[in-house]
Amino acid sequence: MSDVANGPVLAADGTPLKKRLSQALFRSKLRAFGLVIPLLLLILMAFVAPTIVFLKRGVYNDEFAKVMVNSQPLLAAWDVTSEPSDEMYAALVADLVQAREDKTIGRVATRVNRELSGTRSMFTSTARKAAKMEPPFKDALIDANKKWATTEVWEAMKIANKTWTPAYLANAVDLKYNADGSFERKSEERRIHLKLFVRTMEISVIVTLMGILLGYPVAFLMSSLQARTANLLLILVLLPFWTSLLVRTTAWIALLQGEGVMNDLFVLFGLAEDQNRFSLIYNKTGSLIAMTHILLPFMILPLYSVMKTIPPSYVRAAKSMGASNWTAFWRVYFPQTIPGIGAGGILVFILAISFYITPALVGGESGTMISNFIDFHMRSSLNWSLAAAMGAVLLVIVLFLYWLYDRIVGIDNMKLG
Repeated sequence: MSDVANGPVLAADGTPLKKRLSQALFRSKLRAFGLVIPLLLLILMAFVAPTIVFLKRGVYNDEFAKVMVNSQPLLAAWDVTSEPSDEMYAALVADLVQAREDKTIGRVATRVNRELSGTRSMFTSTARKAAKMEPPFKDALIDANKKWATTEVWEAMKIANKTWTPAYLANAVDLKYNADGSFERKSEERRIHLKLFVRTMEISVIVTLMGILLGYPVAFLMSSLQARTANLLLILVLLPFWTSLLVRTTAWIALLQGEGVMNDLFVLFGLAEDQNRFSLIYNKTGSLIAMTHILLPFMILPLYSVMKTIPPSYVRAAKSMGASNWTAFWRVYFPQTIPGIGAGGILVFILAISFYITPALVGGESGTMISNFIDFHMRSSLNWSLAAAMGAVLLVIVLFLYWLYDRIVGIDNMKLG
């Protein structure tokens, strides 16, 4: 009797019930996983894979090594300190001849030109003469262009020769990668990327703080009103989402320009003189105003959803025990809204740090952000490797700030209601 009582519980078919339950649970998880497979594949194919391929370009570039097959091993073995050998000159001439025949000399010239400005025309013009060159090839190349006698050109080719290279990442943080593997800071007039990263961080932080200052009272008002009135205000908050981002940005151009509505109001109320109007457009101020307006709903909605769940009886209980209005708000109500502040803050900050259209239209020179430079290298300069490197640096910054936020505030404390 005791053996039966202490034995495993069996199902109707004699299988242990625990085993049957685990099998049923596994089948349930398998069905659930099957339902999300299409979504996972879409995320992998449309987001993860393209992102990895794009970021790879920031450290991988084989345009030079794939074309200059004869020069590639010689440049890799070159110690930089010694003069280029006759064999290296001969291999270069052979590669130039072949590259011109294959019509790939333009890509090679562009790749080297990114390491040393002014070398593109030298490569293309020398390639046109390479087929007629005869030994000694060193003299023939120098006769074609005297720059071939300088080691700077060969050092640039050695850097371009590396398929896996930190040169673009170094450029993204205003460093120069040398042929001997060392790094050095660029000259003062060429240090622009770090300033852009700092400006991007500054604008994003200010927009986030302004969103909290402007969005908190609105969310508090909505949460304290009756449901019908609160829903009407919620519709007004959501109304900008029904309008194109481009339309909202161009509307700010009309509002902020020198003869625009805002300056007319300032003149009307005596805040500015007609001859000395405020400069609110095509600068950092324009970016801050327009971005704050566009991203404000992303701050209000998380705050409102959290405030709506706070029972009003908590504040009334604090007041009944002698707390003032300010004490009841600061000691009882405000701490319960911190998860909403955290959720709205991180949402607005991440959106702001990668904003593109608004700074491009109303930012001008002082309001340009790093995303605008990434777009410039993608579409104008066609330096996709540098754009990928800048994107990788921006991604690392965002991930670090996200980790810092988790350490200080805690992701678990972030709520949306």
